[in-house]
Amino acid sequence: MFLSRRVALALLATASLLLASLSIAQEATEAPAETPGAIFEVEGQWKVATVVKLTGIAWFDRMETGIGWISKDYPSVTAFQQGPAQADAAQQVQVIEDLLAQGVDALCVIPFQPETVEPVLKRARENGVVVITHESSAQENIDFDIEAFDNAAYGVHLMDALAERMNYEGEYTVFVGSLTSKTHNEWVDAAIAHQREKYPKMTFVGDKNESFDDPQKAYERMQELLIAFPNLRGVQGSASTDVVGVGQAVEEAGLQDKIAVVGTSLPSISRDLIKTGAIDMISFWDPALAGYACNMLAILQLEGLMPEEVFEGKLPEEGFGFENLEGYEEMTLVDRVFFGAAWVDVTAENVDEWDF
Repeated sequence: MFLSRRVALALLATASLLLASLSIAQEATEAPAETPGAIFEVEGQWKVATVVKLTGIAWFDRMETGIGWISKDYPSVTAFQQGPAQADAAQQVQVIEDLLAQGVDALCVIPFQPETVEPVLKRARENGVVVITHESSAQENIDFDIEAFDNAAYGVHLMDALAERMNYEGEYTVFVGSLTSKTHNEWVDAAIAHQREKYPKMTFVGDKNESFDDPQKAYERMQELLIAFPNLRGVQGSASTDVVGVGQAVEEAGLQDKIAVVGTSLPSISRDLIKTGAIDMISFWDPALAGYACNMLAILQLEGLMPEEVFEGKLPEEGFGFENLEGYEEMTLVDRVFFGAAWVDVTAENVDEWDF
């Protein structure tokens, strides 16, 4: 946990942090088998709702695991997760409206379309509800946003991985869950800019391909791309399901040795295609830890434990982070956005080290 002079007496004596760093964690390690464990005392009885883009996919199923850890580590906090059945902005707004009517104390929101949720988040804050977002670093009506890493750096990293597997030449394209998904577009925009600067023999073809976080849509779109661009040699995915649909189409076409596929996903849904070579590499951050960190920020705000320096856009001298969350032990702060260092890379060599 963080330390600051104002709240030192309220925290456990075992907290210990270093100064914030921009270094990125890229080595895969095993996910927590149990809860991270409480690192400070909570005095209030709080109800914290996490609202995800949609329910029923592996990414947010895993996040719900992390939300469950909160209530175990902090019994006075009722933490739970909800979301629409489809990736639909209007449905997500309705979920938030319903939760506000139920009297939640805090919201942790992963917006499907950031601009669409602004009015309801504004209303929430006006009514004293703490609002924390994730995957939405430009959100306005929030207390804070938390990101697993710097989005541009992550996009560059994925492009470097794709370029290496394409031998630094040939045509490639990109997928995003939504053309309005801020993080997905930040990743691919940074990747494309990096390619044009560093890898002149590579060519971006077509437009950004929108999958709506649906592997079937990614699969069908990739089939179309194989016809439209017969010289395609690489794909970068953004939604966790993108590379799954793309990889399936690549494998069915027998092109796994000719088309490189990299992107964000989870081992549980991409493992088989990674082992066959239809997906070359996935990167991800553990959604369980991200959900947990989001809830931790909400609880700190509810408890009045946020260091005063943070409200001035600065980190306290002792640093700021959560000592029990890998990748979030030392965070940086830009305006109201906290950045961790929490990505890992998975290939056929280490995919079995991960069981979610």
